[in-house]
Amino acid sequence: MRFQSGFAVRAERVAMETRAVERPASVQPVLAPAGWSDAQIEAWLDWVEAAGFATPMSGDWLNGGVDAWVERLAATGVTEGVFDRAESAVFAAELSGAFKLGLAAPTGSGPVAAGVVDLNDPGSGATLRTHSGKRAAARLGAQAAQALAEALAGVADAVDRCEGPRGDCGDPSRNPALGRAAALARRCGASDADILRAVDGERPAMALEPTVEGAPLVAMADRTQIAAGAPETLLAAEAALDGGLIVAFDPRDAETATAAMGRAVIDLGAVLALGGDAAADLAGLTRLLTVALDLQEASPGVIALGLDGLLEALAADDDRTARAQTFAGLVAATAAQTSAELASVRGLCPDWDDLKGAAAVTQTARRDLLKGETHPIAMAASKALAVAPKARRHSAIGLFVEDAEARLRLGLGRIAAVDVFQTADGEIGRRLNPALAAALSAAGGDIEAAERWTFGRRTLVEAPGIDHTALRTLGFTDIELAAIENALAWAEDFDTVFAAPVLDPGFIRDVLGVEDGDGLLLTLLGVSEEAETAATRWVFGHGDLSDWPEAPASVAALLADPAAAAANLRRAIEPFSDLADIAVEPMDWRTTSAQAARLLSQGALDGRRAIRLSRTAPPAGPLLSLPNIEAARAEPVREAPRPAPTERVVERVIERERARRKLPDRRKGYIQKAAVGGHKVYIHTGEYEDGELGEIFIDMHKEGAAFRSLMNNFAIAISIGLQYGVPLDEFVDAFVFTRFEPAGRVTGNDSIKSATSILDYIFRELGVSYLDRNELANAGTDDLNADGLGDGKPDANAAVPAARFISKGFARGSAPDNLVVLPFGKKAEPEPRHVANSEAVACPACGDFSLQQRGAAWVCDTCGAAPALKGGDQG
Repeated sequence: MRFQSGFAVRAERVAMETRAVERPASVQPVLAPAGWSDAQIEAWLDWVEAAGFATPMSGDWLNGGVDAWVERLAATGVTEGVFDRAESAVFAAELSGAFKLGLAAPTGSGPVAAGVVDLNDPGSGATLRTHSGKRAAARLGAQAAQALAEALAGVADAVDRCEGPRGDCGDPSRNPALGRAAALARRCGASDADILRAVDGERPAMALEPTVEGAPLVAMADRTQIAAGAPETLLAAEAALDGGLIVAFDPRDAETATAAMGRAVIDLGAVLALGGDAAADLAGLTRLLTVALDLQEASPGVIALGLDGLLEALAADDDRTARAQTFAGLVAATAAQTSAELASVRGLCPDWDDLKGAAAVTQTARRDLLKGETHPIAMAASKALAVAPKARRHSAIGLFVEDAEARLRLGLGRIAAVDVFQTADGEIGRRLNPALAAALSAAGGDIEAAERWTFGRRTLVEAPGIDHTALRTLGFTDIELAAIENALAWAEDFDTVFAAPVLDPGFIRDVLGVEDGDGLLLTLLGVSEEAETAATRWVFGHGDLSDWPEAPASVAALLADPAAAAANLRRAIEPFSDLADIAVEPMDWRTTSAQAARLLSQGALDGRRAIRLSRTAPPAGPLLSLPNIEAARAEPVREAPRPAPTERVVERVIERERARRKLPDRRKGYIQKAAVGGHKVYIHTGEYEDGELGEIFIDMHKEGAAFRSLMNNFAIAISIGLQYGVPLDEFVDAFVFTRFEPAGRVTGNDSIKSATSILDYIFRELGVSYLDRNELANAGTDDLNADGLGDGKPDANAAVPAARFISKGFARGSAPDNLVVLPFGKKAEPEPRHVANSEAVACPACGDFSLQQRGAAWVCDTCGAAPALKGGDQG
């Protein structure tokens, strides 16, 4: 067999570069084409390792794995007598060059489906339910294992984060975080033994691997019954919801789906991009791949040459459907001729006598589909199809391969308006799909307008609904507008832009009057949903071209739904394939079995050879808003009384949020000047808006620099602790009654008259002022002796000017100058009650000792009698 494609010569001109690629065990330097992305290289290395040709330090391209695989095939060809050694060298060089040029990629061999079930069989229902149950169990089991591993890790984390004795941290009754984590782990299915091991620090070493989807079943169905919506339709739909069932209408299609086959994928776009004779290049590539796939297998069977990249290659063509059929006819005819040559050397397929009649009819039908086409590719395909079918080595040659990894090795992604690509510096970028851009340009459309519609303008200038004018009305200044415009260049939605840290929290709180975190800022500011939606589309774009009003009529359908256009091309080339197209047809993630049954019926009416449905993945994130239902409290278990310990040390396990609570930029507080033992000390306090203490400063005069610096840094440490949630009570209890100099008499403070140290004085003052710890005050309470000028007590009804308590600078004139504080909330001390007669007197009417004197009369508090008593009766 001879090979004259010329791929080896052109592959020598491919620019190569060494890339550092991260592998599971290490980072490897890999020589690869400069235009390939890291994902492509990694996909090729995965295939090389799966084939058993991993040579990390070889220095050859792709670590020499591709060349090793090709050379093994060449050696097999020499042994089998397919070609001599000279021809084997050409074969190896041409096939390796084709892979380096990105024209094709091999993929794993094997059957597409696991088996066939006849829907008319009475036992088919049980078979389908068992198959669906296994797939659901695998999917749900993987999800449950992941949730259980995370829950047990949360138990271990709750113990590690606890601050306290180890015994208390490991007790769910004393560690609230551990109690919640353990309850969650138990709900996820963990046993108490697993939870106790996690408490002891044992983390689950679960090697969770991605779920590998099992092979689907093929359901052999009657087209008329499925089209009519017979009960078999619903039975098949229930099993097809997750992609686990292929519904076929022809026994031959059902049989070939379960046959072992060698597979490879051809990138039609890369073949046309070579710029040479497209027919010769495509035929030469088909010949190379047909021989390579056959040499992989020891016995004849089925091969599949997936003709991919149709839409990417033909999007700008006026008649994409006819052109796709010409390429498909050329690949099918060339593969059949190559298979006939291989049959003469390696033997033909065992059942060729039963297939040759149908093969002749099929080839005639394919030639008729291309009749009248004058394109050079069509002429070459018609010429190849005109050759009478010979005995072939392969019973079936397909044109469809469903393998995401093989597509990744060729750089083929999802067909959509937005194309995600890797830039030269390794960054991930987005652009309008080059195929759609080429089609739009050929139709005379405005590419820049399409990009603005898809990706947005990334600015609020002249935006509908929300623009700079509207934001200024809400209180935004030039500073905030500039920050927003900068954030729009990288953000994906307004929720990220209109929030901290893009906007200053102080601005959100003080100017806009809302708290960051209470909800979406634009909603809190009263921006309507319609205005926000219009501005979102202006700034961030629509994401696709489905509703673009400026789309040229000739490409409007292509731009609106490129995935549907690609599916139509696949159906157009299906008559040239011996295997049915079993590409997954996506459905909404909430599609019911009844809705899937209607899709199956419609596919049967449309003449589809096979149908495979599958629901798409649900959106990420929570999909339900569940009420917060508290679990019912269990009845307390009565335990036998235990002897009280003689002494027990009880420590609290405190769970706190570790986030720092920042003080407002403009804060209130007070300054207290006093002297302790003759040493002046000033205490400055800073408060949160709710009046809670958030910081202190300590200034001392005429002290050494070291002592002043130590006190300043001590105040900073206390302030940080307060802002991280340490209760002020803890500091007060820790530092009162500390003893060191200076100490003694305190002057200048109306509540504290003595202190054992500076720290004792400071925390006495803070405890009295912020915690109402009046037991820490030690000022004298003796009444003043004013020698006839009064008792020294202030008038209880006198008003006090508010300026004595409110900072005029802090209020900035908001408080009136004549504002006073009335002492109506302060309880006056009760006057001593003078009782004329302190002895109890018996009532002559009821006998109770409850007779009280009211002025000149006596009244019984029990019966209400008012007897007239004489002076002698009192005694």
